[in-house]
Amino acid sequence: MIDLSKISTKPPAEYSKKKTRNATKKITKEIGELVETMYAEGKHSLLMVVQGMDSSGKDGSTREVFKYCSPTMVSATSFGKPTDEEFDHDFLWRCHKAAPRKGKINVFVRSHYEDILIQRVHNWIGEKRVKMRMDAINAWETLLQEDNNTTVLKFYLHLSHDRQGEKLQERIDDPSKNYKHNPDDWKQREHWDSYQKAYEYAINESVIPWIIAPVDSRTYRNYFIAKHVLKTLQDLNMKRPTLEDS
Repeated sequence: MIDLSKISTKPPAEYSKKKTRNATKKITKEIGELVETMYAEGKHSLLMVVQGMDSSGKDGSTREVFKYCSPTMVSATSFGKPTDEEFDHDFLWRCHKAAPRKGKINVFVRSHYEDILIQRVHNWIGEKRVKMRMDAINAWETLLQEDNNTTVLKFYLHLSHDRQGEKLQERIDDPSKNYKHNPDDWKQREHWDSYQKAYEYAINESVIPWIIAPVDSRTYRNYFIAKHVLKTLQDLNMKRPTLEDS
């Protein structure tokens, strides 16, 4: 069982910012090559789920990991409060239609898990519905992976309470980051412990495992996630088609 309080949010002791940045650049260039191969081969797809507390770096890490990829091959979908139309459907409806087609990658910045996180923390749904939705999530992710050749790769961006406070304050103090400031983020911060418990439930009850990424350091965060994305793509053993294959 995962206990987030026992997992470090910091980089390892031997961490070097310069070496890590250089390694990340090399890895992300390799990712760019493999993403192009995925697109050319057209047999696989990748759904990458990125979840974490406010200011954990969901957008930033996604941008860095796929910086050498064509936007025709990699896209991102951000899930906020459901629209009226989305509320009129089951909670997975808006996610299913955003799942990647073969040959492509889609990143969910927040995701279907929001419906058992924020809704659970604020008691908008009961425990019976939480379990029902968790079962549905597991079934849906398994369907994507086993029936459609879509690899589901899930990252929880593990941020410390202190570091979150610093980053939220940066959005107030730094004019270039003022656009990110949302007073509601501070209100959600008051529910930190409840969110940690909700995340632990989602992580521990998932059929497809999560990767816990330490994100107090932006540089190490990008390296850690990129390293796992690269390994996932390499393991697909993809091959670019040639004229001889026609």
